[in-house]
Amino acid sequence: MSLDALHDARPPGPDPDPATDAPAPAPRGGWAALRPLLLRMHFYAGLLIAPLLFAAAATGLLYAASWQAERIVYSDELTVARVGGDPLALSAQVAAARSAEPRGEVVSVWPAPDAGATTRVIMESPGLPEGRTLTVFVDPYTAEVRGRLATVGDALPLRAWLSEFHSSLQLGAFGRNYSELAASWLWVVALGGLALWIGRRRKRRSQLVLPDRRATGRRRTLSWHGAVGLWAVVGLVALSATGLTWSRYAGENIGRVQDGLGGATPAVAAELTPGAGAAGGDEHAGHVMTDGMEMPPPAPTADVGIDRAVAAARAAGVTESLQVTLPARGKGYVVKEKDAQVPVHLDAVSVDPADGRVMDELRFADYPLLARLTRFGIDLHMGLTFGLANQLALAALAAAVMFLVFWGYRMWWLRRPTKDRTLSAGRAQPRGAWRKLPVTVVLPVVAVTAAVGWFVPMLGISLAVFLVADAALGFAAGRRAKAARAT
Repeated sequence: MSLDALHDARPPGPDPDPATDAPAPAPRGGWAALRPLLLRMHFYAGLLIAPLLFAAAATGLLYAASWQAERIVYSDELTVARVGGDPLALSAQVAAARSAEPRGEVVSVWPAPDAGATTRVIMESPGLPEGRTLTVFVDPYTAEVRGRLATVGDALPLRAWLSEFHSSLQLGAFGRNYSELAASWLWVVALGGLALWIGRRRKRRSQLVLPDRRATGRRRTLSWHGAVGLWAVVGLVALSATGLTWSRYAGENIGRVQDGLGGATPAVAAELTPGAGAAGGDEHAGHVMTDGMEMPPPAPTADVGIDRAVAAARAAGVTESLQVTLPARGKGYVVKEKDAQVPVHLDAVSVDPADGRVMDELRFADYPLLARLTRFGIDLHMGLTFGLANQLALAALAAAVMFLVFWGYRMWWLRRPTKDRTLSAGRAQPRGAWRKLPVTVVLPVVAVTAAVGWFVPMLGISLAVFLVADAALGFAAGRRAKAARAT
């Protein structure tokens, strides 16, 4: 996010401004001792991780715009040609989709959420890549098939591609390491930069929250960098935390902690009881097969149909933006709400296909607190919770990260010690800052760093690599200096 360390390490030059460039005075052993360590960490994190943060922000900016782009690109599939009177029965709409795609097996149906929208019939179809389904879009008034698209969950092809681009740069499982590494470091760089920015001495309080327009050169860039970082820090930490929840390594640890605290996301019970019309019991119980006897055909399974199942769910209060999962072997209908925009509608019921009886109900209000927070966090990260306002906020955060990275590298360039040498660059805070910290600070810092590094493995591994490389460079520099003194 930021590279203040590159600029704070600069020795006094001809144009320093003590009102903006000098750190706040503090007793030795306190902030004055801790600040150089933060500067060095911020330097390496900003220098080496910033390209990943820039990539994550740029792809996230595209994803934030994908919701609106999806409505434009796929308007034919998503909307009806003309709003009619009463919609046809869902069963008739499903029949039209089956007729259009006879090789597909219907697994779920999403009834039209509003008067101008189409119904989505989700199918498993041969020839599709793993994780993708075929969605047939049906006009609920005429049963006309408006189009067919390969989808991933609720994401149509454009948003599905951008989502994968954001999470893995379209590089598969290996590429997911980039996004997890970026999310693992984002909160560290953001909070470290916040501490460094607040800890500076300034002539006016407004310079903490607003860029100093009177400054020039590097100081002006630093002013914009710090002020924008201050305004964005809460959102950046939130993006980091929510992004880690579905990462590969840290996400597993977060899931285990959540389950251990009783915060696992519950699911509505859809299993059929033995003896029910679609019971999962042995249909040949009580029969003894002997040689020469033929196996009788399976008894027909009773099914009240999707229309009665949806009517039962609506009667139970599940009414908004429905997603209907058709019965699988030994299970009933599952009807869920999928409206994640505030006020959310995420209740669910299961319906017995034999008689249309509601077997189980699950209200979002009854979710454990951690499960609700996780749901809200993920939906915020995806731009769902507050609709367009949420997506605009995500776009603003993504743009902020990109500008912060640009300003950081610009300050690094402006700080090069010999400006007439094109390839020179700014130096980091000198090594050994940790030796000046009291042991009462060093031990807790080491313990917390080790614990966080274990819990967020990509952070811990990369930090260990940085430390080993830095130690090796320091050792080599010491050897060269010793050899130079000897001559």
